[in-house]
Amino acid sequence: MQRPHAIHVYKFGGASVKDAGAITNLIRIVREYGRDTQLLIVVSAMGKTTNALEELFHLAHSGQEYAPQLAALRDFHLGVAAELLPHDWQNAEPNPLGSLLEQLGDRLATLTPGDYDRQYDQVVSFGELLATVIVAKALGAHWLDCRPLLRTDHTWREGRMDWPTTERNVRAAVPPLLQHGPVVTQGFLGGTASGQTTTLGREGSDFTAAIFAYCLHAEAVTIWKDVAGLLNADPKFFADTVRYPEISYQETIEMAYYGASVIHPKTIKPLAVKQIPLYVKSFLDPAAEGTRIGDCRHALLAPAFIRKTGQCLISFESKDLTFISEENLEVIFGALAQVRLKIHLMQNSAISFSVCTDFSAYRLEKLLTLLRDQFTIHYNTGLELYTIKNYDAPSIRRLTDGRELLLEQRTRQTFQFICRGSANEYIK
Repeated sequence: MQRPHAIHVYKFGGASVKDAGAITNLIRIVREYGRDTQLLIVVSAMGKTTNALEELFHLAHSGQEYAPQLAALRDFHLGVAAELLPHDWQNAEPNPLGSLLEQLGDRLATLTPGDYDRQYDQVVSFGELLATVIVAKALGAHWLDCRPLLRTDHTWREGRMDWPTTERNVRAAVPPLLQHGPVVTQGFLGGTASGQTTTLGREGSDFTAAIFAYCLHAEAVTIWKDVAGLLNADPKFFADTVRYPEISYQETIEMAYYGASVIHPKTIKPLAVKQIPLYVKSFLDPAAEGTRIGDCRHALLAPAFIRKTGQCLISFESKDLTFISEENLEVIFGALAQVRLKIHLMQNSAISFSVCTDFSAYRLEKLLTLLRDQFTIHYNTGLELYTIKNYDAPSIRRLTDGRELLLEQRTRQTFQFICRGSANEYIK
């Protein structure tokens, strides 16, 4: 039983705020399940808004026409607001929603060549700002700009937290607001000491919820999803999925690291440090049990199937056919870190070293520029990386039968392989 007036953190992702009906459902959940608590609500951009903003940014940054896409984004948000909010608020001057849309237009109009990642953060961050203005007003909650509170460095698109400063900021600003009712703030965003916006990595709103929970010593975090809890596979691509009723921090961290889409990889550590449980529940069936993630022991879990698309396999060979040495690996790892390509899988032979990363044409070209003088480099794109956690022989056969494996690797508990992509395949 929860303690009266304990602080809870709710996180609602894009699917749970995708339109006016979804926001109405969010309000119903908050009022029914969040009563008798001090509630901080972290909200993502609405639906596919982040994708739309990425397209807008790419068009504007490359000097292409973007007015129709901007108009569509503007009309979408104004349309949702019109369904939910009173006319006098929509027509008020100044209007926070209209002001944000104007700022977005101004930002796009003043983009300059180069400085891609920094400018990306300044544009794509508008998705969360727009969504939270609408949700806060519809809920009758306080709107909080998280950017002055969540302090990061200047690592654009994946800001690194300044934890001491962030904790001081959050503990000074948030508790007094919570005493007067729910507070709505943005996921995914942070800010530098100089006031520039940073983002925490795609799908980083889970991490935001964990940051606030850590700083506030919250009693629990609940992530509201369109699935029944933490499942052993994505039901969009795998048949016969299994829900884990309870799972440990450690198991969840490993699943998130390998690419499980339900939880952002950085979410678990701050919660585990403070022993804050994380609940994954369905906004479509909020009364259902969901999954509890915490400090617990359990029997061997059902195999987890994790699929990452859009992968690139890169192989490096020394040009003089000498062995791949520690010195070679140091150069390769340094270049990968410099261009910010994360390794999901790696393997070496006598004269070659291979890594699997997310494909980015921009970052791959930078990598080739850095290393092509020292190594012969081959790469394949359009690949998929599959991971089976807690594998057994039937689970391996289920995924590998009929596939050409470009690379495979196994440890005691984990089996991984890379193969060519098979668009939208449903695995039975």
